[in-house]
Amino acid sequence: MKYRCVECGNGMKSLFVQYSPGNIRLMKCENCKAVGDEYIECEIMGWQIVVIDLILHKPKAYRHLLYNVLDPQALNLQGLLWKCSFGFLLLDAYRSLLICRSKEEWSLSTSIDSFIWTCQKILLDVFLGNLMFFSTFVLAMRIFLGTWFGSLSSYKDILLAILISSYFKLCLLAMMVWEFPSSAVYIIDLYVFSSNTVALKVWMDDSTARHLKVDKFKYISQNSISSTLHM
Repeated sequence: MKYRCVECGNGMKSLFVQYSPGNIRLMKCENCKAVGDEYIECEIMGWQIVVIDLILHKPKAYRHLLYNVLDPQALNLQGLLWKCSFGFLLLDAYRSLLICRSKEEWSLSTSIDSFIWTCQKILLDVFLGNLMFFSTFVLAMRIFLGTWFGSLSSYKDILLAILISSYFKLCLLAMMVWEFPSSAVYIIDLYVFSSNTVALKVWMDDSTARHLKVDKFKYISQNSISSTLHM
């Protein structure tokens, strides 16, 4: 199944049927009987509604982006991951710089050694912090999901979910223009973490349900083959 219902996460072959240009009929989910993806009907105002629902932490907005907009099988997904990762790390580096400035570490000395040491500290904080976060989540996934997790595509899906749900880091760009208190950085961090939690929960719930269906199908198939052989 290429697409997913934004309400329950059930797989769908198609989200709409197009009869003519501008004339479409949205398909309903076979599982929950609701419209599979209501966002595709919005057209011009669609992105504004998606952004509002993302801010409100609605799981269906994340399903729309992760499953019905971004195609995991697309050839340009690798490039998208690299670009998003680069932008994510740059914003994280700027965040660390703001924290250093708030602690008056940046202005302690104007020497080259102090400048290099501060840059090394920022890079270390950025890479180690994100590596620990990603590794902790992967370890937790291996413990709780066992053999259900481990393929390369799953790692890419997790990374994409984290990058997409970290969109609120873009608010750091506003701090380049206007002055904000240093506490604003921690408020942004808190919101990004809560957004990451919602996106990863959506991915885990859908991944768990998908593997349960596969295991159930395998179990039924094995029982059918066994019963056929014993007849």
